Amino acid sequence: MRSNVLRVKRLGAGYERAATMTEAEIEALFLDAESDRVERKEALTHPDRVKQAIAAFANDLPNSGKPGVVFIGQRDDLSCAGLSIDDALLLRLSGFRSDGTLIPFPSTEVRKVTVGGCSVAVVIVQPSDNPPIKFDGRVWIRVGPRRALATAEEERRLVEKRRWGALPFDAQPVTGVTTADLDLDRFQRELLPVAVSPEVLRENHRPLEQQLQALRLLTPSGSVTASAVLLVGIDPRRHFPGAYIQFLRIGGVNLTDPIVSQKELSGTIPDQLRQLDELISLHANRRAEVGGITRQETADYPQEALRQFLRNAVMHRTYEGTNAPIRVTWFDDRVEIQNPGGPFGMVTKANFGQPQVADYRNPTLAGWLKMLGFVERFGVGIAIARQRLEANGNPPPALSPEDAHTLVTVRKRP
Repeated sequence: MRSNVLRVKRLGAGYERAATMTEAEIEALFLDAESDRVERKEALTHPDRVKQAIAAFANDLPNSGKPGVVFIGQRDDLSCAGLSIDDALLLRLSGFRSDGTLIPFPSTEVRKVTVGGCSVAVVIVQPSDNPPIKFDGRVWIRVGPRRALATAEEERRLVEKRRWGALPFDAQPVTGVTTADLDLDRFQRELLPVAVSPEVLRENHRPLEQQLQALRLLTPSGSVTASAVLLVGIDPRRHFPGAYIQFLRIGGVNLTDPIVSQKELSGTIPDQLRQLDELISLHANRRAEVGGITRQETADYPQEALRQFLRNAVMHRTYEGTNAPIRVTWFDDRVEIQNPGGPFGMVTKANFGQPQVADYRNPTLAGWLKMLGFVERFGVGIAIARQRLEANGNPPPALSPEDAHTLVTVRKRP
């Protein structure tokens, strides 16, 4: 058997431990009936149970530091289920990581492996540096060879495991900020209900500080994180001067033409996105076209396409080390969206905007935008925008990623 090495990749949820896994190790787990690092499924009949297993392995409550493995196509008695392992199955399993039900994103690798003539799909899950990983608002852990929901004490232990020095910017503490700078009533009213399942919320008697820690808004030592400031801060721009959106409506096609209107959209990230939605509705002109006995409405721009690009800009921009805002410049013939922050992680200038290529500079913030309903699915925003533009008769968007910023140009429907 070949001894290919599975190298750990950085996939947006923090820098994972520098571990490797050989095919010999996979085979040993395949043949081990008692391992607490293995879950077996005869087929992908219940996808949610596979996602629960992924979350539990990523949380690594025993702190083993070793990856867990889900075998699809093997029965609990170790016999081969004879499942056809095709590309569609592997692609579906790969999509579990970023479909928005596992937050923050776990680090996984999916591949086909054949052991003793039995072909199985293997999901390799690395321990997360940013636990707890939640599936559908619930924290899953491994208790010996089985999955279980974490207790409040177990969840607290997971929070204390976070390797803060390796976490992305939005999970880092912000110097000089305390909980007095947060709108805690808003946290309990708006954020907590979308992040925690209803039954867990009903039984939740933990102090407010522990609730904030569990949701990555406080560090274990009680420091406020960047995500907390951006999501429920009373004055986010006090701590991140560039955390706003500048909107200009130009009466012409050149930046030197007269300004029709201008706005600065400030406040929390959710507040900014809601204000953006209102501006898009106001400026995306709709016209009635009558032909024969039918009446159709057309728009200069499909609103959903602009929303996708703008929410991507808010989610993927750089908030640290810059005072530059996101700039939306609406000309008579086009809309330009410029955000601080170029390609990140596995996204490069060469593959920017390609299907299935995504990485997350701000994974905690991205997870919250998904839970709050601003993001439907991860990794498909540009594809959705392109489809909406084509259906509306607009030219394809122009994507211009640079080292320090990204510019998207959407042209008006002829």
